[in-house]
Amino acid sequence: MENNKKEEKQTFIAEARREQIVEAAIRTLDDIGYAKASLAQIAKRAGISTALISYHFSDKSDLMNHLLVTLTQRSTSYILEKVKEEKTPQAKLHTFISASLAYQGTHPAHNAALLEIVFNARTPENVPYYKLDDGEDDPIMHELQQILQDGQEQGLFGNFHAAVMANFIQGAIGEYMFNHALVKEIDLEMYSDELIRIVDKAVKQEGGTR
Repeated sequence: MENNKKEEKQTFIAEARREQIVEAAIRTLDDIGYAKASLAQIAKRAGISTALISYHFSDKSDLMNHLLVTLTQRSTSYILEKVKEEKTPQAKLHTFISASLAYQGTHPAHNAALLEIVFNARTPENVPYYKLDDGEDDPIMHELQQILQDGQEQGLFGNFHAAVMANFIQGAIGEYMFNHALVKEIDLEMYSDELIRIVDKAVKQEGGTR
């Protein structure tokens, strides 16, 4: 019993330390970008030694790979949890769009860090992340396509290619994160409402009464 409590305490401390390093890495990427984000810079923001980071992560690439997974999981969980609260395909679609944009708005540093990793880091196989094909492994795209297909099967949405429509919607969501001029011109709530209105028209069943 004594050993179990000790192991649990050590696990808790290790997880807390890794979380501290992750948060510091996010701030570093947001502040100075991927190229300048050395372990020393991350350690400085975390208030710990570089050696302590090296105890938890083998090198910068290992930390960035872990960070990419963490950031993706956080945003995915947030969006999917919001969507699951809805009952109809239309409500799910509206919530998918609004939740995706809301997460961007409330986590700007996370978005900046994610972009820095995607466009600058490489996988353990030395492949740039932006060149990877997520395909069916992307739970967000899978959920969006499922919403669209469910709407079609229920006669609520029109006849269109679900994968094409899903990419159109995701592209419009991502554009707000990439386009700084757009962010300055249109606030997030207005962009979200307008995108939902446009998507509603795009997916609408012809002759429907929605």
